[in-house]
Amino acid sequence: MNLPQQGLDPELSDAIISTIREPMIVLNGELRVIVASRAFYDRFQTDYTDAHNKLFYELGNGEWNIPELRTLLEEVLPEKKTVEAFELEHTFERLGKRCMRINAREIKYDNEQRKILISIEDITERAKLMHQKDTLLKEMRHRIANSLQLIASIILLKAHSVESEESRLHLTDAHDRILSIATVQRNLDPTGDDSEVPVVEYLTTLCKSLSKSMIGGRKPITLTVSGTAGTVLPDEAISLGLITTELVINALKHAFPSGEGDVKVTYQAVEKNWKLGISDNGIGLKATTKVNGDGLGTNIVDSLSSQLGAGIERKSSPQGTDVWVTYPIGNRSGVI
Repeated sequence: MNLPQQGLDPELSDAIISTIREPMIVLNGELRVIVASRAFYDRFQTDYTDAHNKLFYELGNGEWNIPELRTLLEEVLPEKKTVEAFELEHTFERLGKRCMRINAREIKYDNEQRKILISIEDITERAKLMHQKDTLLKEMRHRIANSLQLIASIILLKAHSVESEESRLHLTDAHDRILSIATVQRNLDPTGDDSEVPVVEYLTTLCKSLSKSMIGGRKPITLTVSGTAGTVLPDEAISLGLITTELVINALKHAFPSGEGDVKVTYQAVEKNWKLGISDNGIGLKATTKVNGDGLGTNIVDSLSSQLGAGIERKSSPQGTDVWVTYPIGNRSGVI
């Protein structure tokens, strides 16, 4: 509730607060309860006689003595701070675990007294729904991954049975790409705020799966991931995962004919700007193009980069290949 900063009539403001249909409390400078809405008493099963003029953190036999919340409230008046959308999870004896979103700010009365207005939004049910949604999405991704892996296995069996070498190569290529999509889906696990995905953690898990399936300890090839903290939405994470998978698989399959080398995946972010790099110390694009061609894989990476609104830059020599995907296009923010 956004009350004006000019002086308020105490009796009028108390009357307003007491009838608000959301949990609200007014505290004095000592954090004693002056008035609270009926919704607060009802929602948190608190009796008026136990709350009036009582220290906020003594309410409910001390259940509201929550250190992080108390620290914030104690700074509102002395530090002139405002608490905005502070989310808190706490277990009450009679109510169980509750998820709350709390706002607090200073208000002034006509008599120059300074008080603290607190609004408490109970978002427990919303949090449960979000958790259920995330669980269902995770289960759906795993089911999709399993279905794709089954399709990939059928295609690979077909590849072994055809006589045409060209058909066999096309089927094997289709198998690899379907398997890469399955790997991206299987390892996607949003864990940040608003179901955002921590990119470096995601790419690390993804590359461990790729390393296990394609290197498996048989080749002296290393695959490492490094970078800074940054999160993206699941759809963006899928695109980043597919780009990484396409470029890493290509490097593992074609960059090291001698069977030895290093592949490095790097992700760096500064605010909304980010840069994804896949580098290897293999034989270079010109040599691998003779074997692999310069068509579908390049088009896939270019298309996914375009969907993200990102630019792509490739540099290659006989000493290795670097591919950088940068958002936004032409970013010169100092990232990387």
